[in-house]
Amino acid sequence: MKRIYYNDKTSIDGLLKDNKSLGTKELFDKVQSILDDIKNNGYEAVRKYTAKFDGIDLAENEFRVSENEIAEAMDYVDSDFIEAINLAIINVEKFHKKQMLSTTLEESEDGIILGQLIRPIERVGLYVPGGTAAYPSSVVMTAVPAKVAGVNDIIMISPPGKDGKMNPYTLAAARLSGVTNIYKVGGAQGIGALAYGAGSLKKVDKIVGPGNIFVTLAKKIVYGTVDIDMLAGPSEILVIADDKANPVFIAADLLSQGEHDKLASSILVTFSNKQADAIEVELEKQLKLLNREEIAKASIENNGAIIIADNIQEAINFANEYGPEHLELAIEDPFPWLESIKNAGAIFMGYYTPEPIGDYFAGPNHVLPTNGTSRFYSPLNTHTYLKKTSVISYTKEAILKKGKYIEKLATVEGFTAHKNSITVRLKDE
Repeated sequence: MKRIYYNDKTSIDGLLKDNKSLGTKELFDKVQSILDDIKNNGYEAVRKYTAKFDGIDLAENEFRVSENEIAEAMDYVDSDFIEAINLAIINVEKFHKKQMLSTTLEESEDGIILGQLIRPIERVGLYVPGGTAAYPSSVVMTAVPAKVAGVNDIIMISPPGKDGKMNPYTLAAARLSGVTNIYKVGGAQGIGALAYGAGSLKKVDKIVGPGNIFVTLAKKIVYGTVDIDMLAGPSEILVIADDKANPVFIAADLLSQGEHDKLASSILVTFSNKQADAIEVELEKQLKLLNREEIAKASIENNGAIIIADNIQEAINFANEYGPEHLELAIEDPFPWLESIKNAGAIFMGYYTPEPIGDYFAGPNHVLPTNGTSRFYSPLNTHTYLKKTSVISYTKEAILKKGKYIEKLATVEGFTAHKNSITVRLKDE
């Protein structure tokens, strides 16, 4: 991993500016053409791209996952998995219930009533990566908050394998998490199917969940036709480790994100070359033990970095500028520094809170803002699936008392019809 000293501002600025692109114009145009095809030709276009990209030709009656397929998946998965996923569901549900909002109506002077209705979004689409891999944790993290919010129709899509089936662990997680319907489609074509409808899959109101560059670009393009959660890029972790942190732990945590894909970023900030050396030795040892060694090695070598800072304050300053998806404070006493952190998707406190605890089990959501967007995005949460409607009620007495102010503001803006809708009521009295 390249090593940078915090006082080398040119190198630090270069690292901060090295944001991951959302693709070239050529790639954007390619995704746009796929979406246009789905919009115009529905399931036939979905079928074409599924055959092209996933290597499986699915007839329309095979598009939706059947109850028999779900039952087979439930029989296939082992009891230890069921126990683990159910405990994760309980933790995620408990955490997200605390975020729930309620309708409010408040009466003030002259009988004026103001408030907001809280309503769940009717239909949401969950994108879960798939194909040869299994991501049951992503099912839990996207479906359970939707269920907590009261979403009526929770639609999940995921790419099928070449046998035309979906991963059994993904299917089992979907059944246990409250997903209503599941469809075998991924990539940009999957986002198009959710946004515009295709065959038996009716269009949704919002799309959530992480995916590759094709999925992210597709979500960007369909935003406005439907809502989306965020534009998530490759995974990233920033670990701040003091000299008392165990190098074995820190190396393992850096690799936990490096194995996601070759574009993932793993950044270490520490306070001595001795600690940095020890962690690098551990990285080399542990890389050889990974079944995704090639991916993790490319990620660490191409996108990883070690920053040597003089103190924790410098490390926190860098973290706030970088705005990482995952921030680990592997320091002796992390809580006094919590208030200093401005930008991060999720913060993991202390030596014994590695990032995978958040990925799988703790309860807070693992769908997090990446690429510095924690400056303005929040993690996926219960509010993601809720919408607010304003409620306003004025009495006769209230409009007689306040009407002249509304007339004045409408007059200044030049909207005579606006003013008149007030004036006629005042004249009537």
